[in-house]
Amino acid sequence: MHDHTRDRALQAGRLLVANPLLPDPNFDRTVVLLLAYDPDGGTAGVVLNRPGEGPVAVPWPRWEGLAAAPAVLFVGGPVDRTTVICLASPTDVTHLSAGGVPRPGWVPVSPEIGTIDHGSANAFRHVRMFAGYAGWAAGQVEHEIDAGAWWVVDATPEDAFCADPGRLWKRVLRRQAGSLALVASYPGDPSNN
Repeated sequence: MHDHTRDRALQAGRLLVANPLLPDPNFDRTVVLLLAYDPDGGTAGVVLNRPGEGPVAVPWPRWEGLAAAPAVLFVGGPVDRTTVICLASPTDVTHLSAGGVPRPGWVPVSPEIGTIDHGSANAFRHVRMFAGYAGWAAGQVEHEIDAGAWWVVDATPEDAFCADPGRLWKRVLRRQAGSLALVASYPGDPSNN
């Protein structure tokens, strides 16, 4: 039986926050922004808190002025690191749609954030570029959530362009209600506690 309640929770624009006990080093204390969710097709997102080493200006000099600090190419996930995904925050969302239909090159993830083609550099406040992405086959992410590997939470527009990505995992958890906020204090190495 399909869980439609979870489908409402899993949607583009929401976050997957990794349980600190998740054994996969690719996702250790990560925050993934969901870009697409299809219960029958699969799920895709980008890891928001893994800055890379190379500056955005090296491969894409025209984006340097719009790149949110830190202005580096982020590691979006373990899948196809030759693919670059560009998130953007528009200066005015009305310029990105005509009669409710998104303009070519703009795919909204939420009202405040979307992906853009690398050729579009106008009408955006800032951008963040990701090499690779996180992807799951149909049913895979649901299974991982059921196993306790991820928490699904609301995103804020600031999460995608966080200036201090090293603190994003804790910051997202701290703003949650109840015992989930306490997880932010979980030590990096519990054996040292």
